Amino acid sequence: MHHYYYTCPYMNYTNLPIDYTRQYGYPAYPHGYAPFVPNDHLPLEETRLKDYGKQPYVINIEEAAKRNNNFRTAIWTGDNLQVTVMSIPVGGDVGLEVHPDVDQFLRIEEGHGVVQMGNTESNLNFQRQVTEDYAIMVPAGKWHNLINTGNKPLKLYTIYAPPEHPFGTIHRTQEESMAAENY
Repeated sequence: MHHYYYTCPYMNYTNLPIDYTRQYGYPAYPHGYAPFVPNDHLPLEETRLKDYGKQPYVINIEEAAKRNNNFRTAIWTGDNLQVTVMSIPVGGDVGLEVHPDVDQFLRIEEGHGVVQMGNTESNLNFQRQVTEDYAIMVPAGKWHNLINTGNKPLKLYTIYAPPEHPFGTIHRTQEESMAAENY
């Protein structure tokens, strides 16, 4: 049995013996490094939800979305893409909006809601019920809203391409979000 050693830059552990054959089911690469070492080296509850943009970053997105209690928290903002986690209160909504040049992807991690879309603000002719594990794709230029119809906060994450909000955006409430967007 071979033990390979590595230095973990995130923790104070060095030269930890790793038996990849037993732990991962296959031998380590000849250079001694695992083909995948997760970045979530700390339990999520010890990892602060903040914007780690333009750095390589790995996170359990489902747990991050469920743990987030802010209306919107940007967790990664790059030049061409942004990831935020959101929590929509019972009876609340994302807010009717349109992004002229931004495609958007939303994934529900917890709760129930209704998504509406349309070509104009007054003609939301597309409507679907959504719940856990549903994904929503919003093309640039489509008016849309997501309404929480459940009895607990609607937890989700959303991806904007290109980014929609400034780096480091945290909106604790929808009102705070609206105030920030209407400078």
